[in-house]
Amino acid sequence: MLGCALVAPSPPGSLPPRLPDFGTPGLGTPALGTPELASQRLVAHRGWAARFPENTLLALEEAVAAGARFVEIDIQLSSDGRPVLFHDRTLDRMCGVGGPVQGRTLAELRALACAERPRFGEQFASVRIAELPGLVDLLRSHREVFAFVEIKRASIERFGAETVFEAVTPLLEPVRAQVALISFSLPFLAHARARGASSPGLPLGAVFAKFEEREQPEAIAIRSEFVFCDVEGLPAKGALDAKPSKLAVYEVADPALAIDLVRRGVDLVETFAIGDMIPAIRDLEARSR
Repeated sequence: MLGCALVAPSPPGSLPPRLPDFGTPGLGTPALGTPELASQRLVAHRGWAARFPENTLLALEEAVAAGARFVEIDIQLSSDGRPVLFHDRTLDRMCGVGGPVQGRTLAELRALACAERPRFGEQFASVRIAELPGLVDLLRSHREVFAFVEIKRASIERFGAETVFEAVTPLLEPVRAQVALISFSLPFLAHARARGASSPGLPLGAVFAKFEEREQPEAIAIRSEFVFCDVEGLPAKGALDAKPSKLAVYEVADPALAIDLVRRGVDLVETFAIGDMIPAIRDLEARSR
């Protein structure tokens, strides 16, 4: 698996490339396993969500400390239009109270523990829902880290694409070289692409449950820089090619599967278990030499 140059880790304080170069997909891609490549290919899905409450600043900080160069987070708006990091449509699982994120003001959301008590009990009772400016501060402190910011459909349905776009993108301006907007909502991505037509816009990523969904005319028209696909929706075997888009696959917790996916052409692999996967992949590669 030789012949492709790796992207060297960015020195402290330097900016990463706007669109990271992963070399040629498929058999020409270097094997996952070196410390640099393991960090580069893995995306911390909602931070280190296997060990800490997902989408919190704690989960993101721990993911970066574990070696993540890529993180993925989810964005929804509070009832007063403020962007917070939250995946579920309702607050039940993470905060232990009912109702949607969009049903509470930012002040009300700040009062809630984001402790994910069914998994962690009282261990993280002091952790709160993260806000988008907190992610921006994290990225400004770690210029080598690139973030995929997923805009959730619940907020788009409630507020509309333009309102959500305007609530999120100005806050991302200080770290625009370190972020891409992604979503399951093709209409939102089309809107974002149109808004960036007259000036350089943020890179975009279309998220799909099944690999063949990327061939929809609406998806092709967006020309997204990234395609994200559920691992369960991939073809069982053979090369995986989403060119000209970079291909990311979620959710993967098996190091051997991650290696196989990269060898098939996947550019990025999302995992909840970032801090466990990096050393496990290194170990597998070392034992295969």
